[in-house]
Amino acid sequence: MYSPKVGDSIDSLDTPSMIADLDLVEANIEKLMGKLLPTGLDIRPHLKTTKSAILAHKLVKAGAKGGCVAKVSEAEAIADAGFEDLFITCEVVGPAKVKRLVDLYRKYRNIRIVVDSNVGATAINDALASSGIDEPISVLIDLDVGLHRTGVLPGEPVLGLARHVGGLKHLKLIGLHGYEGHLQHLHDYEDRKSQCLESMETLTNTADVLRKAGFNIEVVTTGGTGTAEFCASVPGVTELQPGSFIFMDTDYRNAVGTFYSNSLTILSTVLSQQGPHSVTIDSGLKSLTTDSGLAECKDPRYSYGVLGDEHGSLSWEEGTPALSVGDRVEMVPSHIDPTVNLHDVYYAHRGGIIEEIWPVDSRGKVQ
Repeated sequence: MYSPKVGDSIDSLDTPSMIADLDLVEANIEKLMGKLLPTGLDIRPHLKTTKSAILAHKLVKAGAKGGCVAKVSEAEAIADAGFEDLFITCEVVGPAKVKRLVDLYRKYRNIRIVVDSNVGATAINDALASSGIDEPISVLIDLDVGLHRTGVLPGEPVLGLARHVGGLKHLKLIGLHGYEGHLQHLHDYEDRKSQCLESMETLTNTADVLRKAGFNIEVVTTGGTGTAEFCASVPGVTELQPGSFIFMDTDYRNAVGTFYSNSLTILSTVLSQQGPHSVTIDSGLKSLTTDSGLAECKDPRYSYGVLGDEHGSLSWEEGTPALSVGDRVEMVPSHIDPTVNLHDVYYAHRGGIIEEIWPVDSRGKVQ
């Protein structure tokens, strides 16, 4: 029975396999913590990237404080796998999801959530009231700082929502959440910085307005891999949420450079020779996502193309060493989060020898 083990060589792995270079992973964590911990802000990495309780614990050991997840189902999986200090950054809406949140909160009291509507806040409050749970759940108001995806607007809309939440017995307003996701991949450094600082001004000014209105805003949380360093420079921000830095991808590398390394690749095998300058590999759409462009071969001399669910192509110019059937290649994902979601486990290796095997705890948890 196929069962890779710690101590095996990555050469023994079947493909496609998701492999992580531990030297590079650890260096990425050290670089981020070295840059952000001296600011005194809390670092709450977004686990929608890693989807792993083991990696969440590694990040906390390095200096992080808790983690973020996108969905209730992700929180369920990560908490049940042993990591429960979680902030759910997507609105919890709909009877089924609200019930799951209540059941989750019954087990794990370190869960915190966002709201951006009276309707959503009331539904959660009422469900908690009916549950018999007396302790209110910690809530942050989701503020639209320019992404226009979720969040209430500054000014009277956010004040009105704060008043509404403040009147609900089973919700405890603790802060403000604003994610400038539309800026993460801007290639021009100064443009990304200036727009981020504008978003942070909106966020921190709103926090001040809420405080002056009598609301206890302890947490102001924001930021991603592409903007965290800018967010950290803004007085009033208390918490940062970078996630992709740990593995990176071609999209982030193209935007923010090579300060962090591409530490995760998809190990693949050449299946078929297709002419003198082209081969087919066993990594297609079920192994590598394309929403942020095509993956790249770790060896840049070979260019990737998609040939369907199970297959991709690699081609090269005259004079480049030819690939042959049975050769192994490593592919660098273009968008790390959905690529990780396609795989069951990470094979974490050092120098090609597997040291750890990490389950993707919240794979497929989109609810």
